[in-house]
Amino acid sequence: MSIKELEATASQVRRDIIRMISHVNSGHPGGSLGCADLMTYLYFEHLNIDPDHFSVEGTDEDMFFLSNGHIAPVWYSVLARTGYFPIDELSTFRNWESRLQGHPTPAEYLPGIRIASGSLGQGLSIAAGVALAKKANLDPNLVYVLTGDGELDEGQNWEAIMFAAAHKVDNLIAIVDYNKKQIDGSTDDVCSLSNLKAKFEAFDWKVMEMNGNDMNDIAKTMKEMQSLTKHQQPIAVLMHTKMGMGVDFMMDKHQWHGTPPNEEQTVKALEQLPETIGDFKFSN
Repeated sequence: MSIKELEATASQVRRDIIRMISHVNSGHPGGSLGCADLMTYLYFEHLNIDPDHFSVEGTDEDMFFLSNGHIAPVWYSVLARTGYFPIDELSTFRNWESRLQGHPTPAEYLPGIRIASGSLGQGLSIAAGVALAKKANLDPNLVYVLTGDGELDEGQNWEAIMFAAAHKVDNLIAIVDYNKKQIDGSTDDVCSLSNLKAKFEAFDWKVMEMNGNDMNDIAKTMKEMQSLTKHQQPIAVLMHTKMGMGVDFMMDKHQWHGTPPNEEQTVKALEQLPETIGDFKFSN
């Protein structure tokens, strides 16, 4: 896909997010909107995956884990639109019997989902273990995990960061959504991460940075990052984003971490997000 096609797709993904969350008056729009560009690029362009032959084991393909599981809406959107399950199933988000719960779960065998996530701090540990298993099995594919920056307050992450470097898990790419916002305010105010790049480097990780709301920069950085794997170091990508990206009244405001838009706000948000490849339909 061209950059323009990817950008148009990301706009549709953002519409999906707003429509899903607004419909049930529940969910997390801020981080979902901020990560829409990355998730679009990964699933439509970058990952070595086969939606028609999904397996939990993930043998002979790249594997992606969403650690900050509260941004499930953006993941559900790209999974549906790349063929893991029907697009109109997005209309069931957070319904009682839906497979698309507020945090991802594989309990009802939802293709594309391998672990339950949203209990923050666990995804990096799981991804490191899976990546190490891929190395042991001589599987040349890569393991990706997306975490939130506020999520790094959890100590388990730093054990995993130390483990991955010590075992030279060089097929692991950890992407940090570095929007500097979390549910209670800015990361600096809640629990400062200080110099995050220096911290990863001190743990012997290769560190890159990118603008996670610029599709050109995402494409350039992810391709460069891919070329740096298999060199004895895990890779961290500090992805600078804006919470609520694409909706002007949500951008850079931590209050939209987990607040659904009301009816009037939904209309305003959708006016800013062009329908490009077709809205999903709500079931009766």
